Amino acid sequence: MARAYTWLQLSSLSQFILPRNYLRFANPLSSILPNFVSSPASYSSLSKRSMRHLIPVLAQAKRGPSFKDNEVALPADLQFEAPLKIVEYPDPRLRAKNKRIGKFDDNLKNLVDEMFDVMYKTDGIGLSAPQVGVNIQLMVFNPVGERGEGEEVVLVNPRVIKYSKKTVLFNEGCLSFPGIYADVQRPESLKIDAQDITGSKFTIDLSGLPARVFQHEFDHLKGIVFIDRMTEEVVETIREELQALEKKYETETGRPSPERIGTRKKKVAVGFGKS
Repeated sequence: MARAYTWLQLSSLSQFILPRNYLRFANPLSSILPNFVSSPASYSSLSKRSMRHLIPVLAQAKRGPSFKDNEVALPADLQFEAPLKIVEYPDPRLRAKNKRIGKFDDNLKNLVDEMFDVMYKTDGIGLSAPQVGVNIQLMVFNPVGERGEGEEVVLVNPRVIKYSKKTVLFNEGCLSFPGIYADVQRPESLKIDAQDITGSKFTIDLSGLPARVFQHEFDHLKGIVFIDRMTEEVVETIREELQALEKKYETETGRPSPERIGTRKKKVAVGFGKS
């Protein structure tokens, strides 16, 4: 496809990119971007699938639950068992509060490694901690989606400072919604602050695909899933697939689904604000 994205400069990315084994890859990010944007892919906690051009639009957006996010995670909150498994809709862990990370240790690095492993194994290019059942404010992604290629991005305790007024429509997928793809409208660019794997703080502007991936994963950290950002008309086109996931959850857990797309109605909130 044509180059439809505005990419981050390599110098800006250097503060929060952690390649495999925490060593920078020999080839810079700029050298792999042309190959990525010209090849088929989709994205998100995003699975790789056929892309289409971003369509500029102005619109409203839906909001999910809102949490106070100043509670710091305890050691027990960061416990996990490998190999990690993807948490699928409508598992309540996707709606749970995600605590801030206050300790930057080997356990956190091990969790990051495991998250990248499951992301690559499930054909994704982005993943948030709640999607593997760990309710903390952590996300990872690699725009190329291939182990040993591209740059691995790790963001801890991210915050959005400002969203752009211009928004774009894009066909998103999500590892927590296997096989489901639908249009989601999001701001084209934004400014964020975050911490890296060592706890160092930084501020950076994101645009194009990196901004899209970040927003999808950031929503997960807020207990928001991508169907919350869809219009009712778009949700209707995937209603049967969502109901199938609800039925699967009930069969596997023996519990009633915590969400029922067939009866749920969500109100539309205007715009994206600071968070």
